[in-house]
Amino acid sequence: MNCQTCNAPTKKFGKDRNGRQRFSCLICNKTFTEPYERPLGDMRLPMEKALSIIQHLVEGCSIRTTERITGVGKQAILALLELVGERCEKLMADRIKGLSVKEVQADEIWGFVGMKQKTKNYQGREDDETLGDAYCFIGIERHTKLILAWHLGQRNRPDTVAFTEKIAYATTGSFLMSTDGFAPYKDAVVYSLGGQYVDFAQIVKVYASPREGSQRYSPAECVDCVKFPIHGNPDMSKVGTSHIERQNLTVRMSMRRMTRLTNAFSKKWENLKHSYALHFAYYNFCKVHSSLRVTPAMEAGITDHIWTIRELLAV
Repeated sequence: MNCQTCNAPTKKFGKDRNGRQRFSCLICNKTFTEPYERPLGDMRLPMEKALSIIQHLVEGCSIRTTERITGVGKQAILALLELVGERCEKLMADRIKGLSVKEVQADEIWGFVGMKQKTKNYQGREDDETLGDAYCFIGIERHTKLILAWHLGQRNRPDTVAFTEKIAYATTGSFLMSTDGFAPYKDAVVYSLGGQYVDFAQIVKVYASPREGSQRYSPAECVDCVKFPIHGNPDMSKVGTSHIERQNLTVRMSMRRMTRLTNAFSKKWENLKHSYALHFAYYNFCKVHSSLRVTPAMEAGITDHIWTIRELLAV
């Protein structure tokens, strides 16, 4: 082992608190630790603790619950979430691109950051884009159950186009696209995917009158579904959003901050984004789908085995 500063010979100089060998330069007397892998970057959190934290987060535990179970502080957990979230977002972009798909379903799931939109407007904070309603656009392949793309933003035209551009990046060739009746999809899908000869249709659900009293928070009764062809020649018998709506349930059950009618909502936009990135990467590469008996990534031919959380952290 030569000195990292002057490249001179060195001698052993004890070990650090983690048992790693230290060396001292015979010329400049500087000391250093032998090189080693740091899968968590600059974090000094033990790997086993980090794996335990991620396992609790993807199973629906809150930050405070994870803190009490693992004994790791809140700030360290959030720092780990940020690190892993950024890696998972890059993983999705690197591995899920140019895939040949058959049927894609898209939908938006509602959440909020800091406060609900009504409170935000009441406080006169309309210009703060990091507070209030936060909609996550999600696209899923019906047969493989693979999450192709997701986008966190507002339920408006620019964010819809940003989402369909991600769908275009993740897919290739022609396929059937199904969405709900959200109007901006009509232009966004044709703009981003029209060149791929995508057959596009929307399904509009008709609900009964909202109920008051104790049933106020229950979903309204769906009394009819109407399908409209928008672009190409879609097979109307295959148009639907059932699979993506089931994925919305998985999101709310697996992400504590997305559980309805609780105080477990996100306080910062970045933390919500990192949580989504972790959830979708774990769902695609690590979680065995009950009907497929493999992970969605294996079913889509992206990987050949079930990933562990350690592999997810190492990307």
